[in-house]
Amino acid sequence: MVAEPQKELRFTRSGQAVGFCVAGAVLCGVAVTLVATGYYRPENPELPHPGWAAPCVVLAACAFFLASRLAKHAYLILTPMGLEIFPFFRPAKGMQMVFWQEIRAAEIDERGKWLTLHFNEERTAGMHLSLSPVRKKLRELLAKAVLGRVKL
Repeated sequence: MVAEPQKELRFTRSGQAVGFCVAGAVLCGVAVTLVATGYYRPENPELPHPGWAAPCVVLAACAFFLASRLAKHAYLILTPMGLEIFPFFRPAKGMQMVFWQEIRAAEIDERGKWLTLHFNEERTAGMHLSLSPVRKKLRELLAKAVLGRVKL
């Protein structure tokens, strides 16, 4: 953790959060539909029971909770010391710190989905990081920041 947070760039898993928000909204719509069709169940007993809306509401709440966590917590943090990488599960325990001095080269694939950090000149040791969790608009900024820092 840097003593001066204004000198770090934080990238969250906001690209993944969008999908969970959409899933939560769809599940809310399904729940409302099940409750609304429950009023017509006496005339048509083949309609599903409105109680089936409860699991949909629970799943929607879980999806919205997960989306808020993904959008709030960091995936990558670029600091003056290096690159902090946080995994999806147990981020505090599994966090990795890659110092700028360790990185010999960095590259982004042509589709902009993978960041490759090379730890030696032969490019035989390194790390691949998926950029899919980061929103598309922010991938360019991340690539520019990492590639600019590595070239120094």
